[in-house]
Amino acid sequence: MPINIDGQIYYRTNETCARIGIGRATLFRWLKAGILEKRFKDRRGWGIFTEDDLKKIGAEAKRIQVQYMATGDGNGKRNPG
Repeated sequence: MPINIDGQIYYRTNETCARIGIGRATLFRWLKAGILEKRFKDRRGWGIFTEDDLKKIGAEAKRIQVQYMATGDGNGKRNPG
């Protein structure tokens, strides 16, 4: 259940992961990589996230990365093996 602190709604880690559809390990890996500029923590030191944070994390979840694979023979054709 989201928490309200001074009129701002915050989501805990589990709620954030569930809303975005990612695992906790993925969230922590992205946070360590710096997808958010600043982070909020509750009085226990646990991460909490705003709606804006959820949008940024969600955008990362939808990002597509193109990666070209080497073909093996250097001429752009597959090597039959």
